[in-house]
Amino acid sequence: MARIDESRPFLPVNIAVLTVSDSRDLADDRSGDTLVERLTGAGHRLAGRALVKDDVRAIVDVLRGWIADPAVDVVISTGGTGLTGRDVTPEAFESLFEKRIDGFGELFRQLSYDQIGTSTMQSRAVGGVAGGTYLFALPGSPGACRDGWDLILKWQLDSRHRPCNLVELMPRLQEHPG
Repeated sequence: MARIDESRPFLPVNIAVLTVSDSRDLADDRSGDTLVERLTGAGHRLAGRALVKDDVRAIVDVLRGWIADPAVDVVISTGGTGLTGRDVTPEAFESLFEKRIDGFGELFRQLSYDQIGTSTMQSRAVGGVAGGTYLFALPGSPGACRDGWDLILKWQLDSRHRPCNLVELMPRLQEHPG
């Protein structure tokens, strides 16, 4: 159960939104628009927005740029997480992960089941960390973006969420044993 501790300060996070699609452009990107509306409505900052084709190299190139940018804390993508031959977003993301956040995809599918039933098994939503940046890949529908944000990311990217949240871990994401 999500609980917000109002005695703690809200810390806005810098979030970039990536849409992966062979058939959309920014003018008709309803899923990307959904994410932008929700993250800015929650008080976070849009750090960047891009749209690329379903191509591993194109996805990785955008992700690498944002991972290297200290003004980007989180990347959320929409699209390319299905099962067809062109759906390559998870492969692109996973090629960069230093650590996987397995619970993100598991929780997304569990919560999505309440909305779309067994069709949720076709989602390959993934999460991870690379270069101190959180990376989350959501399916391409506006409904999946709403569910991913409203039911998971909104809470975990709120510094006031208890018992814990991803924001409080940000300063320590690049620690290495040594």
